[in-house]
Amino acid sequence: MYISSSNSVPCVGSVLVLAAPALVPSKNIAATEHVASGVRGGHGVWATCESPEDTTETVSSLFDRGVSVVVVSVSLFGACASAGLPLDRVCVRVDSLGDIPSQPRAQVALLDLDQATTAFGPLPNKVKLVVRFRQAVNVNVATVAALDLQNIDVVVPGDFDRAACLAAMLNTDRPDGFFATAVADPCGVALGFAFSSKASLEHVMTTAQGAYQSRSRKGLWIKGLTSGAVQRVYRIDRDCDGDCLRFTVEQADPGFCHNNTRTCFGPDSGLTALEATLRSRKAKAPAGSYTARLFNDTTLLHAKIREEAGELCDASTKDEIASEAADLFYFAMVKAVAAGVTLADIEEHLDRRAKKVTRRAGDAKPGAIEREVALAAEKAKASPSTTTPATPAPTPAKVAIKMKVHNHTTLSTPQKTALLQRPIYDLAEITSRVKPIIESVQQSGDKAIIDLTAKFDRVELSSTVLNAPFPQSLIDQVDPKVKSAIDTAFENIRKFHAAQLNTSTLTVETMPGVVCTRFSRPIERVGLYVPGGTAILPSTTMMLGVPAMVAGCSEIVVASPPRKDGTPVPEVVYVANKIGAKAIVLAGGAQAVAAMAYGTASVPKVDKIVGPGNQYVTAAKMLLQNDTKAMISIDMPAGPSELLVICDNNANPAYIVSDLLSQAEHGTDSQVILVAIDPTPDFLARLQQELHTQGEALPRSDIVRVSIGHSYILTVPDRKTALEFSNQYAPEHLILHISEPASVLPDIINAGSVFVGPWSPESLGDYASGTNHTLPTYGYARMYSGVNTDTFVKYLTSQEVTKFGLDLLGDAVVTLAEVEGLEAHRNAVAIRLKDIRAGRV
Repeated sequence: MYISSSNSVPCVGSVLVLAAPALVPSKNIAATEHVASGVRGGHGVWATCESPEDTTETVSSLFDRGVSVVVVSVSLFGACASAGLPLDRVCVRVDSLGDIPSQPRAQVALLDLDQATTAFGPLPNKVKLVVRFRQAVNVNVATVAALDLQNIDVVVPGDFDRAACLAAMLNTDRPDGFFATAVADPCGVALGFAFSSKASLEHVMTTAQGAYQSRSRKGLWIKGLTSGAVQRVYRIDRDCDGDCLRFTVEQADPGFCHNNTRTCFGPDSGLTALEATLRSRKAKAPAGSYTARLFNDTTLLHAKIREEAGELCDASTKDEIASEAADLFYFAMVKAVAAGVTLADIEEHLDRRAKKVTRRAGDAKPGAIEREVALAAEKAKASPSTTTPATPAPTPAKVAIKMKVHNHTTLSTPQKTALLQRPIYDLAEITSRVKPIIESVQQSGDKAIIDLTAKFDRVELSSTVLNAPFPQSLIDQVDPKVKSAIDTAFENIRKFHAAQLNTSTLTVETMPGVVCTRFSRPIERVGLYVPGGTAILPSTTMMLGVPAMVAGCSEIVVASPPRKDGTPVPEVVYVANKIGAKAIVLAGGAQAVAAMAYGTASVPKVDKIVGPGNQYVTAAKMLLQNDTKAMISIDMPAGPSELLVICDNNANPAYIVSDLLSQAEHGTDSQVILVAIDPTPDFLARLQQELHTQGEALPRSDIVRVSIGHSYILTVPDRKTALEFSNQYAPEHLILHISEPASVLPDIINAGSVFVGPWSPESLGDYASGTNHTLPTYGYARMYSGVNTDTFVKYLTSQEVTKFGLDLLGDAVVTLAEVEGLEAHRNAVAIRLKDIRAGRV
């Protein structure tokens, strides 16, 4: 095995481990501790005790600090044997093989050499020999490989071709010469399997960055280079036969697997899964969750740790002990994660303790035994034969679903501003994930769509597009009752959007002989993105498709994720057929947006893409509208769904809460806000009670708990303040639960869609009243409209000028062109004026 003191990554074999810095002087204890923590538990950390001042106490101290092997002189070796120290961890440094002690038998010896050699005879007593070359001159890969065949480890100073040496000591029966490589986390959990080569090993050993040999791409695969899921390599191990490597890595999210999971063997379980969940909760804890409460309330956490420790002590059966230990592990891991401590850190301490040779008695603290005896005596007083069976404790009720309440009057200006903020997303991270998807579709077209759909949706497509006329068999799968509901909603949406279509021509004579006109034309080719997956969204297909149909777009393309069998949702097909769509793209996500933007062999290219989607779909739309190769426009940016309700004390709390929850159930990132005008305490209490009662009854109550956690009630003194706050917030949906609600419509400046009065729930707009539900979110209602008929048209202008009109207007144009220095512009008018005024025309 090859060992180098200048390794960036520790290289280890089946017997000995030596990590950088290779040999730490005993007097440099701080350095020893640093190295021990740097390679996870001190695996492979060696220290030297060759000073006259070093004693067996020095060696014991190093073992207790987690050092694996201590190098000592021949004389100190004998003292270590007499002191009963573990001789398999004591390496004796000798000047020749004849100096190796045989009684007591040395198990590991270190020999320093000035020149490279491979001439060694049989080692006495089968000792494990480590050769340390004082200089790298004449030491080459062949030397190291030859010594390895003799089971001799090597230390080479300075720079050296570590990757080549390691490769020379590995066995492989593959024709391409690649080496099998298992990848594990610091806790030893297998993340996946890959292959290494000399080139990939060199990259790893010099950068400590995970890299492998790609068999399909014929080159290096640097983990995380495009996905961001980078690896830091801590160790490289060689198995006992030398035909497999193991990389120990710290893996960045979302994980090692191309399916965006931490392992290639399915989801984590046990403690590693718990640790990952807790880390996620710490980074973005759902407000109102129990774990979030524990992170923020150390008093509660410490009380639970002590409580669970006591219950573990009381447990007697196998199942009880396992259950109580699991509870204690959970709360202990919350404490650890809160402090940035990992499972690997905990295992490091266990490993270092296992290396200790000095043991303490392990007695309990003073008084602890006495308290335990007293507690046992108290329990013994209650005889099982005279006590009635205990009634099982009721299951504790979940924390109430409740909204925070803020008083506008008492808030500072910064606090009011903070209430207007939406969740902040890491746009750089999202963009870094979306760009490779867009580039893949641009370069590989239909193949990329098929590959990405298999990767993200786990659906194997035989075709990327379903062209019109659509199969009647799919349309027939729609329930007649659902068809009737779609038809009703379709007609209402059509009526409202048809009324918006302006087919007239605006004509204005700006001065005698100068006539300007403005008229509309449909955008020819439009793409409608309909989110899907497990959801069925004929409503979104209607909201996008009906105005496109009304506008007269000549080509309508619908994109929506397919079902598991590779076919589109029948209800979406039914609506697509009614709007006269040309094709349905069987894909979702950024890849569907890119396919419609660039066009592929199967997917028609469009001129504009509209429709809602997650943050990755939105990022793709925004990136592509700025790509001159795509040449598309989009409807609007988008964010999580949101709702603001304004109410007064005359409103029905049950109706208000039902509206709030209708949006809160969309997703954990949804936000709902209630602006209450001078509410009474009783009114607020009724609202909170309704919130919990209705929220608990919902199938998606877990989602509601999270979204309600970052929602709030704002109390304001009057209607004017309520409207001012609403206009500043610019909500996607605004509901007016106030007396004479229509009277305030002239005061509403910023909102996606307004729902007036108690009989106008937001759900009507989502489905069937006729207005559009694709609306600006995230505050974009300040400058964007929701989708409407005008979304699918463009406006052209024309001007027609008579000879008389040019004679009147021409001098002004000539003057302005001269001011701007545009001679050709000036001449285009002047040449005509000259003919007019000379009477030649």
